[in-house]
Amino acid sequence: MKAFHIIRPDETIRPALIDKIDNLTKPKGSLGTLEELALQIGLIQQTLTPSLQYPQNIIFAADHGIVEEGVSLSPKEITWQQISNFLHGGAGVNFLCRQHGFTLKIVDAGVDYDLPYEKGIINMKVRKGTRSYLHEAAMTENEMELCLERGSEIVRRCYGEGSNVLSFGEMGIGNTSSSSLWMTCFTDIPLKQCVGAGSGLNNEGIRHKYEVLQQSLDNYKGDGSPYDIIRYFGGLEMVMAVGAMLQAAELKMVILVDGFIMTNCILAASKLYPEVLNYAIFGHCGDETGHKLVLDEIGVKPLLNLGLRLGEGTGAICAYPIVESAVRMINEMDNFAHASITKYF
Repeated sequence: MKAFHIIRPDETIRPALIDKIDNLTKPKGSLGTLEELALQIGLIQQTLTPSLQYPQNIIFAADHGIVEEGVSLSPKEITWQQISNFLHGGAGVNFLCRQHGFTLKIVDAGVDYDLPYEKGIINMKVRKGTRSYLHEAAMTENEMELCLERGSEIVRRCYGEGSNVLSFGEMGIGNTSSSSLWMTCFTDIPLKQCVGAGSGLNNEGIRHKYEVLQQSLDNYKGDGSPYDIIRYFGGLEMVMAVGAMLQAAELKMVILVDGFIMTNCILAASKLYPEVLNYAIFGHCGDETGHKLVLDEIGVKPLLNLGLRLGEGTGAICAYPIVESAVRMINEMDNFAHASITKYF
């Protein structure tokens, strides 16, 4: 398997960061989560003056063979049609990128369609959609390796362009099914609690989705290792996101985690390299069944809870101003000594 060199941030600087944060002109702890974020980002960047540079949102797109089993309300062609919407600037993620100054990168990880790459889509296609894991592994070991490498390559490009903060999104009809299977396998939370409506299934649709996924689990004959679970039940875009997250952590970049699918991607990444979680900021808790459960299992506190379940990186980008506020706090607030203010706590 492709190897990543991910280390926990050096804790030596922690006391100095805490001292700086505590001596800003405010009662100790009064800026709550902003103080926690400033500390985390300072540790990631190993500096008392952290910065956020050239934020980018990377959308990985691919199709899923399991869709043929009727697990999604949306037809498969929505994947490529929505990519066209991204290109024209009309999707949810587009207005948020414009609002918050993010560059948008669209990556074809495995869409079952011949996309117009000349319009700016990055061609990293591994194959035209996964196989149906109801019957066989979604991808081969070689295909998984390609996904990990190509995801990491995209992040290296962003790093070379000057980025130190990235959010990740996805487009792939059927990917809540793969996420539910990763979730139950990696947390032991019962599958029924991991399966939700996806793009809008009714109760009967959710029941059918659960039955298909349960049968897929029953048919699984792999070795149960994290690598094998990721390969067997994953989506090409999801595994590419795992590779991207691991590369971002290796490069000591800030990772903004989006909704249910990307949360399960960072969960999967952490089963390969637990240290990756030190670099992750969780943007929001979405409306998809299971999202709060998996966030609680990881032991993290999301920044927002707005009832979002669009994906694409939208929740992570919505949360970005809070992250930016934390960095402005540690850099722009005065301290008691310099401002000649008596500590009042």
